Amino acid sequence: MTTLINETTPDTRGRAAPPAVRTRRSTRERVAELARIREEAHRGPDPAATKRQHAKGKLTARERIDLLVDPGSFTELEPLRRHRASGFGLERRRPYTDGVVTGWGTVHGRQVFVYAHDFRIFGGSLGEAHAQKIHKLMDLATTTGAPLIGLNDGAGARIQEGVTALAGYGGIFRRNVAASGVIPQISVMLGPCAGGASYSPALTDFVFAVRGTAHMFITGPDVVAAVTGEHVSHEELGGALTHATRSGVATFVHDDEADCLEDVRFLLSLLPSNNAELPPYYPPDDPADRSCDALLDLVPDDPARPYDMRAVIAEIVDDGEYLELHEAWAPNVVCALARLDGHVVGIVANQPQVLAGALDIHACEKAARFVRTCDAFNIPLVTLVDVPGFLPGTEQEHGGIIRHGAKLLYAYCEATVPRVQVILRKAYGGAYIVMDSRSIGADLSYAWPTNEIAVMGAEGAANVIFRKELAAAADPGALRRRLVTEYAEQLMHPYYAAERGLVDDVIDPRDTRRVIARGLAMLRSKHANLPHRKHGNPPL
Repeated sequence: MTTLINETTPDTRGRAAPPAVRTRRSTRERVAELARIREEAHRGPDPAATKRQHAKGKLTARERIDLLVDPGSFTELEPLRRHRASGFGLERRRPYTDGVVTGWGTVHGRQVFVYAHDFRIFGGSLGEAHAQKIHKLMDLATTTGAPLIGLNDGAGARIQEGVTALAGYGGIFRRNVAASGVIPQISVMLGPCAGGASYSPALTDFVFAVRGTAHMFITGPDVVAAVTGEHVSHEELGGALTHATRSGVATFVHDDEADCLEDVRFLLSLLPSNNAELPPYYPPDDPADRSCDALLDLVPDDPARPYDMRAVIAEIVDDGEYLELHEAWAPNVVCALARLDGHVVGIVANQPQVLAGALDIHACEKAARFVRTCDAFNIPLVTLVDVPGFLPGTEQEHGGIIRHGAKLLYAYCEATVPRVQVILRKAYGGAYIVMDSRSIGADLSYAWPTNEIAVMGAEGAANVIFRKELAAAADPGALRRRLVTEYAEQLMHPYYAAERGLVDDVIDPRDTRRVIARGLAMLRSKHANLPHRKHGNPPL
């Protein structure tokens, strides 16, 4: 065994004493020590904490990562990182990883970057070292052009580390914004996320949440009760269903973690790795020229009769498969990702089953966000129109329907991806314009022979135009019926817009899939030369 001269000390006579000797460990011993440390980092400092996590129906950070990425593909980054804080008991607890597992792997063979809070360590709270690990991962994701997925299960800023924890969140937010529109950013809510921590998921492109375990809020129930006197549970205040149905923060909601992470994998299969690439193409088994015979019966001739627009989408897209975003929020508009002829498309469609498909404040926000997301990641847009107008009422007007409707208008006008509009039935007033009409830049516009494009419905138009005549008529009912018929025949017949070049063709509904597929194939080489500017100023 070798020895190492460590130091010398003088003896009592002033002469140097023999050198002190320390045993040098062999390489094998050091490797064994490394293996022990790695095992500790992987296992976590407290086996009982793992049991508590499982008892809540929650997986550990590494179990979640294993479900998300392709088997054996994950490479961990900084597994031996530990905090350097002291005081308030932290000096006695310095676990490896500092409560977050970071690294990269593949999903469907394509590279992704992942971080996962480890609730077993300091409740997954964020301190300086914890934040720096996430910062490094986000920088790598942005510079290499790969999606970033955050598996969130943390108690917020680590109180014992004070302002350095808050600064750590600031660094995350700044990187979220810098990466926005450059790489897909996905947040998966698998536990608590309170206070300032909730802003990072809100800045990302997609938010998944699991019922019963995910909770997001700026101020918790105790603070709400103390300040307002209102008593509310965690689930009611910021649970998955609350954010899926009322706030619109959650894009997708799932019953368990395994199903949730499987859907994250599905979403990634529909997205490019970054804004310089196209979404992945898969050769389809479903013929692009397939006739959609069912469409003749799915959509009623009577414009006042409702139907499920989802059935129309399923008939048009490849194999009837699509991924709907914000399914439970603003359901009067449907936003979905799907494939058509093997290529990914984003679909925006009015939903006549809810509010007759009228656009309201939330629907405009939902669709505008989706249009901008598709445009950022080179996903062509298909807009299916059956809209009676904007939802009327003082609540909508006072809530800012003008400003919120302008968000959707702005998003479409700004979008440079291929854009195809199909008008199924009614398309009235400003809502027709906003739903990607030719006048705001749609590349192609088609209409079914059941279309009615007008400033308003015939009944309302006749009442406005002929108000005086109706008031003076001996039989106003008979006159109104005649005037409504005349208005509809002259200004609302299905070929009126086509005659004026505002739709490119009136098509057989059964040809809808084929027509859209051919149009998008033609537009695949589309490019736009935008004027130089720092950025626009949308009506946020």
